[in-house]
Order: sequence, then structure tokens, then C-alpha cells
Amino acid sequence: MTATPDLLSPVRFRCGAVARNRVCLAPLTNLQSEDDGALSDDERRWLERRAEGGFGLVETCAAHVSADGKGFDGQLGIWSDHHLPGLRALAGGLARAGALGVVQLYHGGVRSPSRLTGRQPWSASAFHEDRPGFEPPRAATEADIAAVIEAFVAAAVRAQAAGFQGVELHAAHGYLLSQFLSRTINVRGDGWGGDFAGRARLLRTIAGRVRAATPAPFVLGVRISPEDFGFARGLDLDESLALAGWLADDGIDYLHLSLWEAARNTAKRPEEHAVPLFRRALPDDVRIVVAGNLWTRAEADAQLARGADLVALGRAAILNPDWPTQVADPGFLPERGPLTPDELRARAIGEKFVVYLRRFKNMVRDA
Repeated sequence: MTATPDLLSPVRFRCGAVARNRVCLAPLTNLQSEDDGALSDDERRWLERRAEGGFGLVETCAAHVSADGKGFDGQLGIWSDHHLPGLRALAGGLARAGALGVVQLYHGGVRSPSRLTGRQPWSASAFHEDRPGFEPPRAATEADIAAVIEAFVAAAVRAQAAGFQGVELHAAHGYLLSQFLSRTINVRGDGWGGDFAGRARLLRTIAGRVRAATPAPFVLGVRISPEDFGFARGLDLDESLALAGWLADDGIDYLHLSLWEAARNTAKRPEEHAVPLFRRALPDDVRIVVAGNLWTRAEADAQLARGADLVALGRAAILNPDWPTQVADPGFLPERGPLTPDELRARAIGEKFVVYLRRFKNMVRDA
């Protein structure tokens, strides 16, 4: 049996890049970018502060790869060279602080509303959901698919040119790449749908193209939802396990499992946890990143003991910017909130992010 790695030990990816430890800042929506997708000073500072706090791998929020893929107000863009000055500044700041900087690449698909893009959203297929505010998407054309492949590849090349050390393809949470994987959303009858090989074709094509376009030691990761949760639906655990092996063949360096509650076993196999299942499905040199309500050293170590290589922190990283440094102390108890706006600002949380965090329980309290 392989010994469980130490959480604070370095980890090498198959492309040759090395992260100084196994603690990642998860990709977190924060609404702090400019309307045109340019990086703001607040967003740069929020990310650089976590790098300064010791996180080994720091991910940006989901950055939209084309203008029609925007899903949120204040969302980072990476679809134009006019985004490069901010991206270069951020990549340099992360590197100087010793972190491995990664841009998460994204297209919202049906979750890119017309109020942001000025056009009807599109997805794998046309469909309708009976919920407030839903905009029925049109089905993707061959031209849409060809354009979005090129957009992801161009965004990855732009990230490398800006000085980042990797990208992650966001194929989780019911966004475009997840929509193509879905057996309920993707009901296409052509080569981009049908059986799971067809539904996985878009993600695999993008992964292979990005790998070919970004020479080592540039890290390529993919984030998936292994099973249905929230907007991620039509996903099957066994299909996700097959996908993991295919993506390894396509050249990825890591697979990021978005589990929401990392302590829980899978829904399809309640007696089994996702991490050992995916560990068996992947070659030893493809790393597994796990995210899902992790707060303490013990919780992180439990995921490494199951076979994960890295853990990604979300809320814990917002409230504890020095978590990787502090966790070396056996007596460290992470701050769990809620915190006042001033306390959040002291943690490099900008005003727009503070307002956004009010949507979530136990994050913000009035002074």
C-alpha cells in the first residue's frame, strides 16, 4: 500500500510542474472583475493574498472563454487580448508568492443569460425547465461547437502567454461541458451526442487540443461533477469513471472532483467513496484534487488517505487566507464565520465579494 502523502509536501504533476504543497484555492465566483471581463485590482488582491498565505495551487474563478459564454456579473474574461494586462499582473503576483497559478476555463451554455451576452443561450440540445427565469436554449450548431473548441484552446494559449502555469477545464456544475456530458440534456443524434462516447467528445476534443497547444510544464486539469447535484444532472458515476480514464489518455495532469460534501460516499454506491473509485480508474501519475466542505487538517488528511493527491478549499480559504501556514500548528482551529465586512476586507475580500457572500449562510454578519 502506498503511504499517505503529507498535506504540506510538494506534489509533481505528470507534465513536470511542481506545487509546493497539496492545498489548493478552489475556483470561486466572486463578481469582482470589470464588466468587460478585465481583472480588477480587488480580484487580483484576493487571489494573491491566498498565494501569500501558502496555498500551493491557486485557481481563478471560472473565466469565460468567449463573449457568449459569460454567466455572472463581474466575471473574469480570457477571450481577448485586452484581458492580458490584468492576467499578466495576476500570474506574476501568484508566481512571486510561490504558488502555481491556474486559470479555470469555462463556458456557461444554457447558464449564460441573454442579459449578459445579448443573445439567446445555447446548449447541447434545446430543452425547457419549469423554473423562474429559465431561458430555453437553442441547440448547438456545428459552427457553435467548432467555435467553442477554438475558444477554449485560444484561452489556454492566452493563459500560458500571460504567465500562468496551468488551466482547468470546467466540466462540472451544469455548465456547457457538463451539459454535453448529460444524458438528459444532450439528446443529440449526431457525433456530439448519443452514447457516452459521443456526449464526452466535446470535452475530450478540447482537452486533447489544449494539451497539444500548451507545451510542458503547463498543467492541464479537468473539473467534473461525478454524479447529479444541483444544476449538474444527467450524470452517471460509472460514466464519470470511464471519462476519467479517457481524459488521462487525452493528456490531463489532474482530475478535480467537485463533491460538495467530501465526507459522504457516492449516491450510486452508498458503501463506496468517490476517491478510491477514481484512484483505481486513473493512472498513478494523474493527480486527484478533491473539493467539498473541507475545513480542518483532519478532514484534508482523510481525503489524502483515501487516495487524493490534493485538496481544494473554498469557504475555509475565504475566511482563513493563511490556512496552509496555520494548519502546521496542531492546535489550529479555522475561522468558520460569520465575519463582519471589515473583518472580510482585512482578508482581502473586496466590496463586491462581500456583498455576494451575503447570499451564503454564516459568511457575513453586521458589526
